[in-house]
Amino acid sequence: MPPNPLADDLNDILCRAELLLRRLAGERLFITGGTGFFGRWLLEALTWANDRLDLRLRITVLSRAPDVFAHHAGALAAHPALDWCRGDVRDFTAPLGSFPFVIHAATAASEQLNRTQPLLMFDTIISGTRRVLEFADRAGCTAMLLTSSGAVYGAQPAQTKRLTENYPGAPDPNSPTSAYGEGKRAAEFLCAASGLPVKIARGFAFVGAFLPLDVHFAVGNFIRDAQHHQPIEIRGDGTPLRSYLYASDLVVWLLTILLDGQPHRPYNVGSDRAVSIAELAHAVADAAGGCPIRIHGTPSAQPPQRYVPSIARARDELGLDVWTSLDQALQRTLRWARVTGSGVA
Repeated sequence: MPPNPLADDLNDILCRAELLLRRLAGERLFITGGTGFFGRWLLEALTWANDRLDLRLRITVLSRAPDVFAHHAGALAAHPALDWCRGDVRDFTAPLGSFPFVIHAATAASEQLNRTQPLLMFDTIISGTRRVLEFADRAGCTAMLLTSSGAVYGAQPAQTKRLTENYPGAPDPNSPTSAYGEGKRAAEFLCAASGLPVKIARGFAFVGAFLPLDVHFAVGNFIRDAQHHQPIEIRGDGTPLRSYLYASDLVVWLLTILLDGQPHRPYNVGSDRAVSIAELAHAVADAAGGCPIRIHGTPSAQPPQRYVPSIARARDELGLDVWTSLDQALQRTLRWARVTGSGVA
C-alpha cells in the first residue's frame, strides 16, 4: 500500500489531540456529511488514531452514495472501524443501538445551490438537523456537534475587524441568497430548543486536502490555477478580507469543541489573521514557485468586505489556536494536490 500523503498532518493531529482521542476509546460515533471536507478529514484522523492508539472505535457514516465515495477513497471507505449508512440526511433510516457521540456535518456550503435553489438549501439544513436531533435523542447521545457557519452573522460591518460570537447581526431575510445563513441560524435554534447537549462550531474559511478546487472557494481556485501553471484570475478587485484555518488544525478544533465545549455556546472556528484576496493570490503563487496574477476589478473608495472571526473564546476557554501558518497551509495543500493529481478525491 502506498504511503498516506496526509501522514504528517495526521501525526500532527495525533500529537495535539491524543488525550482527546483516548477519551473516545471504545465509543460509537455517528457522523453525517462524512464524505465532505469536514467529514473526510474527521474520518481520516479518527481511523488513523484508531489504528495507532487501539481505540476500538465504531463510526457509522451517513452518506447518500457510499459506493461513489468508495470509488474515490477505497482504502478509507473499507476501514474496519467504519460502518456505512446509506440515506439522505432529511429522512435516513436510523441505525440501531446507542451512539454517545454524534457529529452533524452534512449540508454542503454550495454557492450554486444557495443561489439557484434557495428553498432546497434551506429545507435540507432544517429537515436534516431535525432528523439528526431526533436520532441523537433516541440513540442516547451525550455530546453532539453541529457544524454551523459564520454565515449566521450576515454581512460583516467594515468597522468590525473580527466577528465575536455575540455579534447581533444576521443575514438579510428578504434576500433569497440568505438561505444558507438563515438555515444555519435556524439549525442552531433547533439544537437549543431540543434540550440536547449540542456543541456549536461556527466555521469560517479553510484550506487543506479535499477542498474542492473548482467551485466558489477562492483559495481552491487559486491552487488549481497555480497547480496547472496558469495565471491566477481574480474576477473582483482583490480587496475583500478573509482568513484561513488549515484542515489539521480544524480537526483538533472540532474534536475539542465536541468533547469540551459548552452546550449551546457557539465557538467561532477559523483563523483571525485577515488576508486580502490579492494577498492570498500572491501567497499561493509564491508557494507554487511563481505564476502570473490577473486582477480584473478596480478597487473602489468603499472599505473592503470582511469575513474574519474573533477566536478569543476558543483560545481562552478551550486552549485552541492557529498552529499552522497560512504559508505552511498553502504549501501542504499544493503538495497534496500534486501528489494525488486531484483536488477532490
